Amino acid sequence: QLQLVESGGGLVQPGGSLRLSCVASVTSGFTLDRYNIGWFRQAPGKERKGVSCSSGSDGSRYYADSVKGRFTITRDNAKNTVYLQMNSLKPEDTAVYYCASIAPFIPTSRCALDTGDYDDWGQGTQVTVSS
Repeated sequence: QLQLVESGGGLVQPGGSLRLSCVASVTSGFTLDRYNIGWFRQAPGKERKGVSCSSGSDGSRYYADSVKGRFTITRDNAKNTVYLQMNSLKPEDTAVYYCASIAPFIPTSRCALDTGDYDDWGQGTQVTVSS
């Protein structure tokens, strides 16, 4: 089980950049590389959707089509932190961003962008893209 805390959100103009951080407190005896980590976002009145994820086993990374080429997920297992670098931000990127984690039953299972695949969630950080 992980406790997750996101930070780095804020107000940015269109075309700007932000870097979100997700710091994990590991209480299970595992290390962070045992976990798949996902970033999700939820805009007002809309369902929560996957943005990007990072697999603990092999470092594979996946992105939603809407953010490909603009967002980059990285992880620093030694610091128990996963980052989401967001560039060329658009007004439609405005949302609360959440990180989530899962230690998959099969350790080599790669991450996915489905909310149902994750057990633990952070409290979220607001990202607003507006001029």
